[in-house]
Amino acid sequence: MTIDANGDFSLEGVSLRSLPKVSLHDHLDGAVRIETVVELAEAAGIDLPGAGVDGLTEWFVERTDSGSLVEYLSAFDVTVGVMQTREALTRIAREFVEDLADDGVIYGEVRWAPELHVVGGLSLDEAVEAVQSGIEEGEDAAERAGHSIRVGQILSAMRHTDRSLEIAQLAVRHRESGVVGFDIAGPEEGFPASRLRPAFDYLASEFFPVTVHAGEAAGIDSIRSALIDGRALRIGHGVRIASDLDVVSRSGDEVLVTFGPVARWVRDREIPLELSPSSNLQTGAIEAWGTDLSDHPFDLLYQLGFSVTVNVDNRTMSRTSLTRELALLARAFDYDLDDLQTFQLNAAAGAFLTVEEREELIELIAEGFDR
Repeated sequence: MTIDANGDFSLEGVSLRSLPKVSLHDHLDGAVRIETVVELAEAAGIDLPGAGVDGLTEWFVERTDSGSLVEYLSAFDVTVGVMQTREALTRIAREFVEDLADDGVIYGEVRWAPELHVVGGLSLDEAVEAVQSGIEEGEDAAERAGHSIRVGQILSAMRHTDRSLEIAQLAVRHRESGVVGFDIAGPEEGFPASRLRPAFDYLASEFFPVTVHAGEAAGIDSIRSALIDGRALRIGHGVRIASDLDVVSRSGDEVLVTFGPVARWVRDREIPLELSPSSNLQTGAIEAWGTDLSDHPFDLLYQLGFSVTVNVDNRTMSRTSLTRELALLARAFDYDLDDLQTFQLNAAAGAFLTVEEREELIELIAEGFDR
């Protein structure tokens, strides 16, 4: 693994940034450029906790490197605060797509919670339309720059409020205009998917794809509820699925493991895990296994045949990119390009697209890695 003067990682002589990638777990309010936050705050007369770009960056670092999910999430008060107008949402969504394209992503899904962006007077539908306008502007800009990218919206309902059915209906209402899936986010502990069962029942009746944040701040029961009550097709993070595994013995590269019922189901049904290595470390999601990236159960899950995918979660808060996450994993676990390709193929297979579109995406990834 090498890194050049431009900050690009190379593996086996290949630029990781140039490889085709799929991003499934990427929050809009966690990917706002710091410069954009400062500009929008100044224009709106909003006081920031840090002075200028450098001061705000330092403040973000303090919050997100605390090892606490609660502290980590507090940083979103700042980004959400400047995302309350049509113009701001459109700009941020456009820049989101441009940054993905610059990182070599060819398909991405952006998740965000519309209910958090109506303080300025926008309706839920207007907020969704503003984000979609920005996505399309970003796709067009990327196309002009010679990079083809497609991005779909995942609408998140906050699990601790009472608007989940309303957001589910909003998602279905916009399924023909950019929205590809539904999610629940926010405090996981004490707010299982079962609390939002009416929304999930509605989505199931409409055959609408669902992913659920689970197994990040809470344990195996949270993942169980996501699967049973949420009918989740993917698990957001899901890192604590490893607690349903009992490592009986290790001998070199050989690991003997017994599976609990939830882990067995997720592995055997090839339900994608939206793992976010840096974020999982920062929020304490992997504290049961250690405090370094090499302690992350990512590799154990991969070796056992789980459908692991690599994600950024929040690019701004974690100061990362999909390229960087792949590089960190390659360095921690000695992965080669074939391994990185597998992670992208897993993500493509789990994308909320038609089977024909997924097959096309898989072909593009294979062609890109072959080159």
